[in-house]
Amino acid sequence: MDVRNIDRVPAFTTKDGSQIRELLAHRNSCLRNQSLAEARLPTGCATLAHHHPRTEEIYYILEGSGRMQVDDQTADVAAGDAIAIPPGSQHQLTNTGPIPLTFLCCCAPAYEHDDTVIE
Repeated sequence: MDVRNIDRVPAFTTKDGSQIRELLAHRNSCLRNQSLAEARLPTGCATLAHHHPRTEEIYYILEGSGRMQVDDQTADVAAGDAIAIPPGSQHQLTNTGPIPLTFLCCCAPAYEHDDTVIE
């Protein structure tokens, strides 16, 4: 059984500029086809607009609020919202709130830097 606690997972910066902690992926668990990470976006900051040719993602907002763009659609998002991001869709998340925006990011297949294309 693989169990990871967020307090013991090192953070790293992804190609889109967000700071993540990869909780479970092929790099640290028995999983082979997906990954789960917690991401944190400081107040007033945004990820770089990007897309993933192979990977579909789900963002689940844990804390804070922001503005999500997926292709030509935008929406205000906040704690409790889940966002579907299909493969190939350009996306960007901006923290519009007064506190850090914290969200879970589930990727299938697992996140890889080489599957991130900055727009």
